[in-house]
Amino acid sequence: MVRHKYYFAGWVTKNDIRCSDGVTIKHDAFKDNDGQKVPLVWNHDYNSPTNVLGHILLQNEKNGVYGFGFFNDTEEAISAKKLVKHGDISNMSIGARKLKRSGTDIVHGSIYEVSLVMAGANPGAMIETVMEHSEDGEEKIHFYPGTLIHSADDLP
Repeated sequence: MVRHKYYFAGWVTKNDIRCSDGVTIKHDAFKDNDGQKVPLVWNHDYNSPTNVLGHILLQNEKNGVYGFGFFNDTEEAISAKKLVKHGDISNMSIGARKLKRSGTDIVHGSIYEVSLVMAGANPGAMIETVMEHSEDGEEKIHFYPGTLIHSADDLP
């Protein structure tokens, strides 16, 4: 489990929420991605390598797939990092293939990328926390509005 040095964390997809495209991701649909690292991309745009902003470490949870995001040091990633830090961008979206469906439910698939987006299909796919790392090793966590933390059990 990742608990340090990531820049942001949140749900890349949440279970049992009807997405804007009409599908519902079911529990453990992406369990095979647990522990994997996938690219962090800007708005699902693969036309340029500069749209790769870093990577995400995926963690399968009971409520969906949680991600820990890391930015690279490209100009585009530095700009995206500032947008995330300020809360201007707080939504994520997955790119997945090998999807198996049961009606409109996604029961299995493979996540191959996570994108920062203005608005994702899954309303629960959002950044919850942003970490600030200082030169002296001190860390600050910023929680975003809409993130309800009542106890340690609410943390992934």
